[in-house]
Amino acid sequence: MDAPPPAPGRMPPNPPTPDPLVALREENARLQAELERHSRALRVQEALFAISEVANSGRPTREVLSELHRIVGTLMYAENFFITRWNPAGRRLRFVYFADSAAPDSIETGVEFEEAELPGSLTLEVIRRGRPLRGPSRALARSLGIEATAGPESHDWLGVPISGPDGPSGAVVVQSYDPAIGYGPEEEQLLVYVAEHIGTALERHEGKRALEERVQQRTEALRAEVLERQRAERLQAALYRITALASRHEREEDEPRFYAEVHGIVGELIDARNFYIALWDEERDEISFPYSVDEKNPARPPRHAGRGLTEHVIHTGEPLLVSDATARGLQAAGVIQRSGTPAMWWMGAPMKIDDQPVGVIAVQSYRHDVGYTPRDLELLGFVATHIATAIGRRRAALALRTAYLELERRVAERTRELALANESLRQQISAREGVERQLKHQALHDSLTGLPNRQYLLDRLVAAMSQHAAQPERLFAVLFLDLDRFKVINDSEGHLVGDALLREAARRIGECVRSPDTLARLGGDEFAVLLERIRNIEDAIHVAERIMQVLDRPFFVEGRELHSSASVGIAMVQPHYHSAEEILRDADAAMYRAKADGRKRFALFDENLRQVAQQRLELERELRHGLVDAQFIPYYQPIVSLGNGAVLGYETLLRWRRADGEVLAPGAFLGLAEETGLIEEIDWRMYACALHDLTRIVPRHAYVTVNLSPRHLLAPDFAGRFLELVEAQRALPSRICVEVTEGALIDRKDVARAALETLHRAGVRIVLDDFGTGYSALSYLQHFPLHGLKIDRSFASTLEGGGRGGSRPIIRAIVAMANSLELEVVGEGIETEEQRQALWTLGVRQGQGYHFGRPAPLEHWLAQSTADAT
Repeated sequence: MDAPPPAPGRMPPNPPTPDPLVALREENARLQAELERHSRALRVQEALFAISEVANSGRPTREVLSELHRIVGTLMYAENFFITRWNPAGRRLRFVYFADSAAPDSIETGVEFEEAELPGSLTLEVIRRGRPLRGPSRALARSLGIEATAGPESHDWLGVPISGPDGPSGAVVVQSYDPAIGYGPEEEQLLVYVAEHIGTALERHEGKRALEERVQQRTEALRAEVLERQRAERLQAALYRITALASRHEREEDEPRFYAEVHGIVGELIDARNFYIALWDEERDEISFPYSVDEKNPARPPRHAGRGLTEHVIHTGEPLLVSDATARGLQAAGVIQRSGTPAMWWMGAPMKIDDQPVGVIAVQSYRHDVGYTPRDLELLGFVATHIATAIGRRRAALALRTAYLELERRVAERTRELALANESLRQQISAREGVERQLKHQALHDSLTGLPNRQYLLDRLVAAMSQHAAQPERLFAVLFLDLDRFKVINDSEGHLVGDALLREAARRIGECVRSPDTLARLGGDEFAVLLERIRNIEDAIHVAERIMQVLDRPFFVEGRELHSSASVGIAMVQPHYHSAEEILRDADAAMYRAKADGRKRFALFDENLRQVAQQRLELERELRHGLVDAQFIPYYQPIVSLGNGAVLGYETLLRWRRADGEVLAPGAFLGLAEETGLIEEIDWRMYACALHDLTRIVPRHAYVTVNLSPRHLLAPDFAGRFLELVEAQRALPSRICVEVTEGALIDRKDVARAALETLHRAGVRIVLDDFGTGYSALSYLQHFPLHGLKIDRSFASTLEGGGRGGSRPIIRAIVAMANSLELEVVGEGIETEEQRQALWTLGVRQGQGYHFGRPAPLEHWLAQSTADAT
């Protein structure tokens, strides 16, 4: 029988069979979504590897940043993208990369902006707050209390900070003007990771610039030594010329010309526009002035000896340098009696014959800006000695001539013989003058290019400065040139090719200057041009650009096509210049800034360069006092078990406790300490303190870590010296851990490996620090005796907020790799409980960060341990 129909209002006992087609479509949609997720993850992974490769390449910074812009554009909308650098000391912001479709020329890269010049800047807010900001620019500004934002309004805006050792060091920003395009948490996490790699690239570039500055300082020290040697050579040449003058002007009627030429020689060495020579007749006690040139007192008649400065030098027999104030004090004390127009500076040296004073050579200045130094007085003393010798020789010659006339009357038969002797003497003098001219030319010109040398240029600069002092409207400038890549060419092609290149470069530069100007070769690949009678700085810039253009053309030398360029520094005459060396030094400093800015360009000298140098000298002085006064102390930060919080060890961190009680982190002084070499002594003090404190650290099994710099690791005797210090402090090697960065293992791997293996055999633990940033470290894990590695703090900062994105896959891969190699893993930068739990879940068992304690002196941790025990 058929089943009865269901009662009205009741459902059938079994639901209808599902449609197979619908189920197939749902499964297909699920698989498609899974495929898209895996595809996106693959693109992200490839992009991150590309970012790491680009950030660690040796390409120029501009190319690296442009390539990072392109890579970020493959992961998110990044048409409008810029990178900034923050100077916390000067509160200044600099855009190192800028691309904006709405305002492409609104920001000039490389220029530093005062904080006050950027009101309403969302980028500054990212740096101040040290965390990412995301949202429409107007709404984001309103939430931050900003009345109006800088720049065009964007539909969506995303900025993340670039982390530095002492806080944010910049920011990376993307923005969208299209309502259809925005940013979410996934883009924010990705941009945070990108920012860390950008920060690494910028730090490497800045490190390179710091190295160039150190090279510059060493070069300047060598240049100072060369200048001192050249000064001695100039003095020797001047004394030689005075001796030669005395030989040429032995007759009494030649005396005025002799003194005038001596005046000219002294004027080449010091400012001698007011100059006189005084002779003392001891029998009549009179002072005569056979030669005098003076702005205020054109005539100096003979006088009876009184109590003037000249007589004071004659009677004491000692050189004297006095200022106007000193002279007034001597007059008030009754030592001297001044007359005539008082000079602002007066300098005199006694002339002695057979140790008896016969006169004085003196110079004086009526201007406050022209003074003299003890070195000038020393130089004047040398000149006075040679003039006195010449006077004594002239007097002896006069006596000899008188005796000769008497003898000639008595022995007329020897007249011919004496005439022949005189002819021979004239020939000798002529030959000596020819040698002198040849030596003078060789002393003032470069043998390779035939150009004037540094000494010749300095002489021309002295003359130009004198002309400018007399006629301030006569301006001049100095161009300091350095050939880019010359050392590479010289080392690879040989010195003969390098010399030919220098000669061709000298010829090209010579075509760019006028006949009144002076082109000189200073040495190596350095040239300088003195531009006289220019109207303004634009004239100097025009010449610099013309020189850079001709040097940018290919060089054809010995059948080879070579390429070079020039970096040019420009220094314009200024009222504060007192010597030729100063303006040449400043042009040199500007040239090094041009090189630091990318080469193949020019730079103008400004006072910022001078102020920076003075500030660095003051900081270096304080660093040296800090070493003497033991102001460098260790701070410690605990390394704990992420499971139960037990302290496993402490990392030693350097701090500078200055005399005023202020404690500075390494970021404030580490760069200068490394440049000056003081960092080595500071590091060894930290090692000794840490090993000494090891006996007091609790718990007793805890270890202490110290950081090794590449400078120490590459020293052949470092490992032995470190182990001797361990033994001297009676520390257990098993409780000592040294941390090395990936960068320290790049250069001279054999030396670094030998040092680490020596420490490893002694029982010292070795940990690779900042793992995951800067370099590919897989080969280091296999070839170096490592006990563990520290995951960089940038990974922990992206773990909050849940989810499976961010740095979790990377941390999970690092832990798996470390476990397979039996390496311990320590997480750095843990600041929250959520980060600790996330790292524990990912397999990280040790960690450190502000969540467990900020760096503090050992006494702080000992007191805390005692409090915990009670």
